[in-house]
Amino acid sequence: MQIALQLIDRRQAAWIAFFAAVLGAWTALFLMQPDLDLPAGWQALGLDYLASLCRPAADASLAGLIAMWGLMSLAMMAPTIAPALKTYLDLTHTQGATIAGFSALLAGYLLVWIGFSVPAAVLQAALDTQGWLDPFGRSSEVYLTAGILALAGAYQFSRLKEACLNQCQSPLIFFMGQWQDGLSGSFRMGLHLGAICLGCCWALMLLAFVAGTMNLAFMGLAMVLMTFEKLPQLGRYLTMPVGFALLGSAAAILIIELIKHL
Repeated sequence: MQIALQLIDRRQAAWIAFFAAVLGAWTALFLMQPDLDLPAGWQALGLDYLASLCRPAADASLAGLIAMWGLMSLAMMAPTIAPALKTYLDLTHTQGATIAGFSALLAGYLLVWIGFSVPAAVLQAALDTQGWLDPFGRSSEVYLTAGILALAGAYQFSRLKEACLNQCQSPLIFFMGQWQDGLSGSFRMGLHLGAICLGCCWALMLLAFVAGTMNLAFMGLAMVLMTFEKLPQLGRYLTMPVGFALLGSAAAILIIELIKHL
């Protein structure tokens, strides 16, 4: 009985730490908003540095852009793995899953998304160098905007998206087929889950270049969408409508642009 209570306490501690990290990432993103008027004296907390991460790409260092995308990835993508983490913790009765393994699994998953932050930051810097982004990280070119929307919309119907999404929606099946013991095994499973999630969501993440890379409303909406998409009861009703909506938006933008030039 005492062992069971200790396990429950450790599970609760693991979830508290997880949600605290997510909340911390969202708080940092809020403090990085370029139009946020912070009270005097807050600079001592290092908030000036956070604010500097959301400068236009031409003014920000590549490391700063990578840090910004890393925070975005933590804030947006960590909640989407919650069902898989819950499934993992539910397997503790098998003595194969552990609370320490929970942390290793999450670390492997987030490492993949931190890796994604590097090419995303490089892409942002390249687009800004071409003058295709405004100071808020939004596309300022009609054809770039339409292209990103069309790419994300078309990817919703791809076989790769379907295959990755099916695995995201069935974490128990994933663990049954890919189980590896020990902390290193949990870390490798986290890497595998991260790769699957990346294959599912990378195109939706690129929509940040349409809405703005520091747009909190977009980040929140995208997080909710990607989380719901991974739930089998909801996800199957979301993927295709989202794809049609994105393709329709791309077509509408091109039609409007064509009309302007008639």
